[in-house]
Amino acid sequence: MGNNQIAKTNKSVAFSYAMGSVGTNISWYIINNYLNLFYTDIVTLSAGAISLIMVIARVWDAINDPMMGFIVDRTKSRWGKFRPWLMFAPPFLAVFNILTFTVFPVEGVAKVVLCLVLYIGAGMSYTAVQVPYNSLLNRLSKDSQARMDYVTASQVGSSVIQVVMSAVIMSMILFFSASDAPNAKGFFISVLICNLVMIPFVWLCAKFCKEQVVTEQPQAAAPRRPLMESLKDVAKNKYMLMLLFSLFVGCIAVIGRMSVLSYYVIYVMNSYTLISIMFTTLTLTQLVGNLFLPIATRKFGKIRWFLIMMMAWSIGCILLFFIPATNTVLIMVVTAVIGFAASSSSICFGMMADCIVYGDFKMGVRDEGFVFSFQSLSVKLGTAIVGAVAIPLLYAVGYTPNVEQTQTVSTMINMIVNVVPGVLNIIAIIPMFWYKLDEKTVNDMTQKLEERKEA
Repeated sequence: MGNNQIAKTNKSVAFSYAMGSVGTNISWYIINNYLNLFYTDIVTLSAGAISLIMVIARVWDAINDPMMGFIVDRTKSRWGKFRPWLMFAPPFLAVFNILTFTVFPVEGVAKVVLCLVLYIGAGMSYTAVQVPYNSLLNRLSKDSQARMDYVTASQVGSSVIQVVMSAVIMSMILFFSASDAPNAKGFFISVLICNLVMIPFVWLCAKFCKEQVVTEQPQAAAPRRPLMESLKDVAKNKYMLMLLFSLFVGCIAVIGRMSVLSYYVIYVMNSYTLISIMFTTLTLTQLVGNLFLPIATRKFGKIRWFLIMMMAWSIGCILLFFIPATNTVLIMVVTAVIGFAASSSSICFGMMADCIVYGDFKMGVRDEGFVFSFQSLSVKLGTAIVGAVAIPLLYAVGYTPNVEQTQTVSTMINMIVNVVPGVLNIIAIIPMFWYKLDEKTVNDMTQKLEERKEA
């Protein structure tokens, strides 16, 4: 095939790409899991102030994420389009993360405004790393399955570092706090260390993940399309819209369940000690699922395995509703299945890369950064909805903190934690039955695009 020869998976590139995921997840894990605790217990912000910060930040994300993708797609440098962002943005991300977990000597409105500005800065810096990182995937290989292998490496790196972080972060915070309870010093030193560790991981990815695939036409010196035209192009890509819908609703299901899962363990299973066991089971089995992805996607194809895993996740959640709370062994077995099936989220990155190829083939549009920014935005909007709905929903069914719940309330908590996410996840996969971008179709389109460019 000459220049059309499709590149296969490079293990060195896969490892380096995984290191980028390790770096970005160090940043995301701390913000996602410990910022609320820092705000309530250390900065002593009110619940209303925290909600206001989160809502404003999410509204800004709705503007910032697509704009960041738009800017990234128009980057030109001797290092490529996406790698410069992975070189220069991580130090800014580290600085804003550290400042976000710093207590300043201000009070009242000034304290809320300062926390808001720093949190938005951290979010923008994270977007400046994450969007180019995701977009880089399409420049690593022309082969659909090879891209899926790189996604697998990325998600394995993500799973491993999350297991490590879950085991060490709170211990670090307490150690540096020199106390049985976390304090400002403990948070600051721990976040400082984590962010100093984060930077070289992303730099390693930037150094060794070269942009091998050149997609621009040599004669394409035409002016760049304006933002509204890029938005219209996204709206015309039917497979991308299917995937974004599935991702958005699926995120509400998965993130929503995780945000209230501890209530199921405490008030339905009547145990505090089982919380760590259940969360560890979920994390480790998802890691196993990610390790299994290359084999499964080669045998079944990305879309078929995606549907199988999504259905397994939904069935597992709904099944938990009917298992007696005293049957701990069976609950943990089903939880392991749910964790394994949660690896389906990793397949979305490979499928999004295929949607970009489809957009290029059908419309001559290949704005990787802009497209992947919508994937990031879908996750953030799903998180925002969960934050606004999950806890109020528990109170609406009669939940009372720190007391034994009535049988009716326990049943409703069980339904909110297991049945509602399971049903939402089923809704999320409905459009995907019409998704037709299998590996053969995508590779055929890639070859024809190469032929067009050579012609």
